[in-house]
Amino acid sequence: MARLYIVSTPIGNLGDLTYRAVDVLGSVSRILAEDTRRTAILLRHYGISTPLVSAYEHNEAARAEQVVGWLDRGEDLALVSDAGTPLLSDPGSRIVRRVIEAGHDVVPIPGASALLAALVVSGFETAPFTFFGFLPRSGRARRERLEEIAALTHTAVIYEAPGRLVRLLHDLQRVCGPERRVVVARELTKVHESLIRGTLAEAAAYYADAAPRGEIVVVLAGRAEAPGPREEDEAAARELAARLLEEGLRPSAVARELAHRLGMARNRAYEIALSLAGERRGGNP
Repeated sequence: MARLYIVSTPIGNLGDLTYRAVDVLGSVSRILAEDTRRTAILLRHYGISTPLVSAYEHNEAARAEQVVGWLDRGEDLALVSDAGTPLLSDPGSRIVRRVIEAGHDVVPIPGASALLAALVVSGFETAPFTFFGFLPRSGRARRERLEEIAALTHTAVIYEAPGRLVRLLHDLQRVCGPERRVVVARELTKVHESLIRGTLAEAAAYYADAAPRGEIVVVLAGRAEAPGPREEDEAAARELAARLLEEGLRPSAVARELAHRLGMARNRAYEIALSLAGERRGGNP
């Protein structure tokens, strides 16, 4: 039976492509690429002449049906992104789901990953961690995601575009506090690779004076565990949160009310609101 290979490609240094990836890319019938021009550079470097087919956000749904058709005819295919491991903040998930639904095998070819590269050099705890990809750009969705990140007691990994990095650092500083530790990894594996380590305040000040370029991964330390609240305070907070949720407030709004009315730490208030909202839905928060 034909297979779809999900192939990780270098995030910068072309030498990071694995031997197995070279073999697969050279043997399949077609390579599905997010940007055929960028992937062509990699293929030329390794002397691979396999035909390229575009598969990006706006044609992915239609391309998925073609992919199934090619697989039905017995053609092995490979899927790559511009760089790194496909599907991580990159297109491809709809194609993979459709291929699985059609009964074909999907095979991973592991390799480079910007988020893992940044995580393992951060110096923060690596398990557990939460990967957020690119945050929503504005509005309530962004506020709620930032509050979720602020409440974490473990490491968070975020992708960001260079032109939006300073804004992200300021937003994180506002919800997490200026002393939260952060690593900003830029242009990993490339000539101008850099790692800026420090507090959110220090990183924001640094990049305010030195506009960043290239691919950026932000690794944020989890918040320090604070002494637990008294049981009676916790009970009062849960009672108030349940009432506010019944009134139709969202967890982020409930957290603001708990912090305002009870003087509770914002992070803990948000944890309570999320937990009760999950219980109301009959699942996990």
